Amino acid sequence: MREGIHPDYPAAEITCACGNTFVTRSTRGDFQVDVCSACHPFYTGTQKLLDTAGRVDRFRKRYQTKSTTGARPAAPTRAVDTSASASTTSASTTPEPAT
Repeated sequence: MREGIHPDYPAAEITCACGNTFVTRSTRGDFQVDVCSACHPFYTGTQKLLDTAGRVDRFRKRYQTKSTTGARPAAPTRAVDTSASASTTSASTTPEPAT
C-alpha cells in the first residue's frame, strides 16, 4: 500500500445525549450523538410514543366518527352464473388431447 494517502485514525470519545460515553476510533475526532446503544429503543426494548400536539388522538377521533356515522354502503356484488350452460360452454372450449 502507498504511504501517506490514508488519514489519521486516532481514538475518539463519543458522548451521547443521555450521558453515556465510550471510546472508539474515528477520523473525525471527539463528537456527540443523539442516541446510543444504551438509550436507543431497539436495544433497550422500550418504546416511547411521542404524541406531538395530540395528533394520534385527533387521527383516531377523526376516523372513528367517519366510520360509524358516514359509512358508505357496500358495493354491489356481481351475480355469478352457476347454470349448466355456463359449465358446458367452458368445457367445450378446452381442447382435447391428441391420441
